[in-house]
Amino acid sequence: MAPALVDYTAAEKELFEFDDLKIGVKGLVDAGVTHIPRFFIHPPECRGNNSSAPQNNGVDGVEIPVIDLEGFNENDDRRVKMVNAIRYACATGGFFQIVNHGVPVAVMEEMVESIRRFHEQPQEAKMEWYSRDFSRKVNYFSSGDIKGRAKPVPAEWRDTLSCRAADDQWDFDALPELCRREMKEYLKNMIDLQEKLSELMSEALGLSKNHLSSTGYLKPMRLSSHYYPVCPEPDLTLGTIKHSDPSLLTLVLQDKGNGLQVLHNDQWVDIPAVDGAFVANIGDFMQLLSNDKFKSVEHRVLATSLGKPRISAATFFLPCAKDIHKPCGPIKELLSDNSPPIYRITSYAEFMSHYTVEGQIGVRALPHFKL
Repeated sequence: MAPALVDYTAAEKELFEFDDLKIGVKGLVDAGVTHIPRFFIHPPECRGNNSSAPQNNGVDGVEIPVIDLEGFNENDDRRVKMVNAIRYACATGGFFQIVNHGVPVAVMEEMVESIRRFHEQPQEAKMEWYSRDFSRKVNYFSSGDIKGRAKPVPAEWRDTLSCRAADDQWDFDALPELCRREMKEYLKNMIDLQEKLSELMSEALGLSKNHLSSTGYLKPMRLSSHYYPVCPEPDLTLGTIKHSDPSLLTLVLQDKGNGLQVLHNDQWVDIPAVDGAFVANIGDFMQLLSNDKFKSVEHRVLATSLGKPRISAATFFLPCAKDIHKPCGPIKELLSDNSPPIYRITSYAEFMSHYTVEGQIGVRALPHFKL
């Protein structure tokens, strides 16, 4: 029998009570639940198995580009091909994968295992990190920012360990000791990779290669380490709802488990796991700064139904902390009589204030900033 439609306003109290337990979704699974609580049940039209919703179903001709960064430092055809491939991917689908990026496979694998180790440690040991005070450098929580959204929405079937840089600096000593060494090494590699991606994306926009790095627009400022436990009723819920990111760029390290999907031409397309690759996607703020030359894209994560949890790490590249209140808009070098500004002047702080309320319930934030 299909479950009754959920009154999310009524279920919100139960969600908050669950959150106060600080056990996360993993705690429910460990307790042996066979039916998910009603606040995890999503509307039928939003579920991954809904036949009337956009689906992949092996759509012919839809491929997520895999871009090879080998030869990045060579001033030859390889670099030109990289820039052209990134330009095309960012202007069309907004999603691509990168290989030969310089981050050792061992560092990537150890990062995945450290995330698993944190989330699978005894519950009592994790509780000290559980908090929705997002001014902290480190938070462990379940199901996103459930208390900052514009309206009650169903919970997501995942737990997250979130870390952020403070005043543009990473405090590695603040990371949980159980995964500190691996996360520190991983973040150092993200900082190195940022320089490479800043150059390539600047060139892809037709700007000088140092443009994005000199403006401080593309810094690895936040790391979200997600753990999607196996779900007893995966057809009723989602690991992450449909959304676009508020970043300029997001890099995702995913284990060999599938579930990540991108919305392309009203079709949900699977993002396959590629050995040694990062998944890259354009965020809303990059679309704003590029004046729609680069496109952000909506994506989601299905609930895990196979025999093991899905693990991923998302690094969000954002403006420097000192510049979040600085007025900004479409990059002036990209504007002309034939390409007037599409978006008004704003700031990243204002953008995030709107996104926190609306973007996290699946509503696109960008239209609010259009002229």
